[in-house]
Formats: sequence, C-alpha cells, structure tokens
Amino acid sequence: MMDTAKGIGWMIETLRKDQSPDGSWAYPFETGISTDAYTIILLRTLEIDDEEFIEGLCRRIVSKQQKNGAWKLYRDEGEGNVTATLEAYYALLFSGYYRKEDERLHAAKTFILANGGLSEVSAFTKIMLALTGQYQWPSLSPLPIEMILLPRSFPINFYSLSVYGRANLTPIMMLADNKFSMKTTYTPDLSDLKRIGDGEDEWVRSKEWRSLLSLIRDGVARLLGIPRELHRLALERAQQYMLDRLERDGTLYCYYSSTFLMIFALLSLGYKKTDLVIIKAVAGIRAMKCEMNGLPHMQYTTANVWNTSLIGYALQAAGVSHQDPMVAKANRYLLSRQHDRFGDWAVHNPGSLPGGWGFSDANTMNPDVDDTTASLRSISGISLQNRAAWDRGVNWLLSMPNDNGGWAAFEKNTDSKLLEFLPIEKGRFLLTDPSCADLTGRTLEFFGNYTNVPTSHPVIRNAINWLLKNQRKDGSWYGRWGICYIYGTWGAMTGLKAAGISPSHPSMQRAAAWLESIQNSDGGWGESCQSDMQMTYVPLRTSTLTDTAWALDALITIADKPASAIRRGIAYLLDSLEKEDWTTDYPKGQGMGGAFYIHYHSYRYIFPLLALAHYRRKFEAGSSE
Repeated sequence: MMDTAKGIGWMIETLRKDQSPDGSWAYPFETGISTDAYTIILLRTLEIDDEEFIEGLCRRIVSKQQKNGAWKLYRDEGEGNVTATLEAYYALLFSGYYRKEDERLHAAKTFILANGGLSEVSAFTKIMLALTGQYQWPSLSPLPIEMILLPRSFPINFYSLSVYGRANLTPIMMLADNKFSMKTTYTPDLSDLKRIGDGEDEWVRSKEWRSLLSLIRDGVARLLGIPRELHRLALERAQQYMLDRLERDGTLYCYYSSTFLMIFALLSLGYKKTDLVIIKAVAGIRAMKCEMNGLPHMQYTTANVWNTSLIGYALQAAGVSHQDPMVAKANRYLLSRQHDRFGDWAVHNPGSLPGGWGFSDANTMNPDVDDTTASLRSISGISLQNRAAWDRGVNWLLSMPNDNGGWAAFEKNTDSKLLEFLPIEKGRFLLTDPSCADLTGRTLEFFGNYTNVPTSHPVIRNAINWLLKNQRKDGSWYGRWGICYIYGTWGAMTGLKAAGISPSHPSMQRAAAWLESIQNSDGGWGESCQSDMQMTYVPLRTSTLTDTAWALDALITIADKPASAIRRGIAYLLDSLEKEDWTTDYPKGQGMGGAFYIHYHSYRYIFPLLALAHYRRKFEAGSSE
C-alpha cells in the first residue's frame, strides 16, 4: 500500500504525463454505446462512406454485449436495457456488416421481444426510429411548433424549458410537425420487432398532458395572425434558433443529440445532404470522437474544460504551485475558454455580463455554474494578474442563483411545475434545470474558500437556507449531476462548512452519521446508478475510488481528528489507487436518470487526489500544500 505522499505523487505524475499540448486534459467523456450506434445510423442515412470508422464503432458496440444478448447502461442494471439493446441491434444491422441470423443479433432480438419490442424503448429512440422509417409519428404532435411564438408572459412558453430541453425539442417539434422520415438502401426492416398496434399514438397518454396541450393551443389561438402564416413563422423561428446557436465546430451547443436531431430537421426543411451546414455539423460530431482500448467512441460532448478546471484545482490543493508549467498551461487554457458572448442564460438574467465557463472545448455561449466555479478555483492563484477575468466570473455567479436561493446548472428559474405534465419521458431531467445540492454546495464552497464575499451576503444566506431546507430525513442530499446521494452530500457538507456552518450543527452531524452508516466493510463507499431512478440511496455493494473520495472529503471537512471511518477510507484509497477493474469504469455522472450515464475517466485521479491532499494538510503533521 502506498503512503499518502507517495499516492499523491503518483497521481500528480500521472496527470502530468496525460496533459495535452494545449494545456487541457482530454480524458474521455464515456456514455455507453448510444452515440456510437446513432453515428452509424447517421452516416449510413446520409450515405457517407467511412468503412474503417463504422467497423470500429461496430466492434466497440459488440464488445459491450452481455452473454444474454442484451446491452446495459451500467453493470448492476438487472438483465439489460431494452432501449440500449434495440439501438445496438439496429445500428449493427444498419452498418451492413451484421445480419439478423448472426448469433449475437439473434440473442439481442430475443431479448428485445421478451421485453416488449419497439413499443417499450425510450421516446427519444422512437423519434430516431420514426426518422428512419421504422416507427409511426403520432398523429397529434406532443408539442405544437407554434409554442415557440408564445410570449414569455404566457404561463408556459419556449423559455420555460431548460436550455438543454430547447436544444433538443426545437428540432423534435419541427420533425414531428413534418412527420419526416428518410430511408436508404442501408436501412434495415424492424417490422418483426413490432406488436399489433405499435406506433399508433401510444406515445402520449395522460389527461394532465391533454389539459396542458389545450392550454398551449389556446395560447397559440390567441396569437395575432393567419394560422398558416403563424405556422410558417414558427418553423422559420425554430430554424433560426438552431442556426444562431451553432458553435464554431458546426454543432448545436456542442451536444451530440441536438446536433443529430438538427441535421434531420434541416433535411425536413429541404436542405440537401451536401449543404455546408450539414457537412459541418457532421464534421463537428465526428471531431468529438475519442479512442479507448484501440476502439473509437463517439463522445456526447468533449469534457476538456471540466477535466482541466477540476484537475488544475486538485493539483494546487495537493501542493503543486500555480507557477509549475503543468498548472500554468492549464490555467492559460482555461482563461482562453472564458465566455464573452451572451447566451440563452441572459433571457432570465438580463442584468449580468458574460463571464462564465462552459463544459466542452468548443463551447462559447452556454456556460454553467459548475464549470465556472471549478475554473475560478483553478485560476485563483493568478487572480490578481487576471483581475478582469476573475471579477467577471465571480459577478456572473453572484447573478445566477434561483429565486429559491439555490443554484441550477445553466439558467435561472427554469423549473416550472407545469412542465411535469408534458408527455416527455424523463422530463424532469430534460426539460427543467432546478436548484440542486451538488451545485449549490460547491458554489458555496467556492465563495467561502476563494473569495471575500461575506457569509452575511444575501446570496450566501439564501443558499445556506436552501440547502438546510432540502436535506433528506436520513441526513443525505440528492446530487443532480452525479451518482447521487454520496455526491450531493459531499457537495452540501463542504459548501456549508465553507459558508460558516459549524461542524457541530445538527445538519452536519446527521450527514456525517449517514455517510458513516453506509461505509463498506473494506473501508470504502460505493453507490449504484439505480439511486437516481428510485430517488433513494441504493448501495453498489462494492467500493469505488470516486465514491470513497467524495465521502472521505466530506467527513474530513468537518472532522477535528481522523476518526476510524476516515482512517479506514484513506487506507482503502491508498490500497486501490492503481487498480483497474469494472469499478473504475462504473458511471459516476448522469445527464438523464435511467437513460444517460457518464463515466468520467478523469475522476479516478481528481477526487482521490483532493481527498488525500485535504487529509494530509489537516491531519499529517509537518505536511504543507
């Protein structure tokens, strides 16, 4: 087992070796096989030949298949995931390199049929199937395209949706309106996966939705103008919304899904496959490719800013000087990625200037609170030399809390309860951007430990109150962007402590007791991805490096001495730093519960490094940063 100093040194040198020439860290943002499958479908539908690439994507997809023929989103997901299995099956057939008679595909088909066939896949997958001629568009569009014309004074309008929701629903509304589909000679036939009645308007069911749709249609009816002209205007505005938000790489907001949908939406308007905007969008998607174990993976987006900001901060917490060439290069990269463009965030926050950071390498107009606090932590050592950049970032953060006191990811006050009635599967993840404990806690941690904003400031007090009010009865907090309760509890505890809440406060003591109660016998911690769907803590029953680091860092923050739980956790970390097994590949982030999980390859270094650095600084005599 390594000692603390040796473990910290090993991680620092590993990170030094992995840094890219531009100063960033391009560790993969791994999200299962969906994007790999959709890329095959996209290239074949657009008749773009790149056989080596398509074959590589096929090999990666096949390498993830389970013995029973299914694909999973995470290891402990029961027998498999019918949506992921259907996407893999369809893409392998679409590639032209596999046939239905193939033993692996036959096993996949058996699993799909045993689990309900096409009607049981996710709504997003049904949209992809409808686009490629395998599924029937509903006769009644889930949202009329004219919704984009409703004024912001209307109870539910286009800007009630989260930015992520708008980016994906705008092309979906256009496609559903046109009932667009497109086949090529490559397109397989999935009719043998349908049951009688499949695809005939079973997308939408609830009475609440019909009431909400009636409200939206009443609003549309009150718009001044001839219905046909309003419809044309809505389509034009939707098209312009997408085109105005293209990044320099050609993608829509740097997101794979919205760019994929946009390509088809533009085709539905009459664009040619050879139009420059489509060629550039496809190139932008393909540029997000990474390679792992000799196989290509299509990232949903790149995570360079997120990786780099967290690593820069962790390295400095571990004692690496901001003058070290590795940290200096990282901070120059981060400063070059600070935003100076207004984005959709300004709709709900018109009084602030740009100054945040986004997630991906190419992001210039969709900043988020998490990347902004992380980037500011990393550049804090050079804030005096970069005072204007520092002040712009801090001021943007101070302008961004929701009215309830918490911070959301991308925008203010986009958490309308009316959106819960929309018939959009997993709508709470897609359509809303609520205050959450992980973001609110880490933003408090930043203000408390890196700025001179007083804890008496109304923004700080309101955020503290939001966190205390939203603690669960068992002592934990739910984390929106990670898995899940360990993550949220870590963010909340470290934030509250930095904001001046005493370690002896009942809220802190309950949180610490909860963390200690879920510690594994080997000294580590581990949480299942099932937590986010069940909305309660579900143990993984195996420890992971990242979960252990989060739990440890939270306990270290409020401890005055290294109690047994901390010592056992540190021993687990030091004994496991170099291990490579399924636990080091297990997802630790999520974008959409039950559908979209993220394995951040950087996390196995970032959070153990932070936990060990904080432990050494606090408890090991004679150590220094």
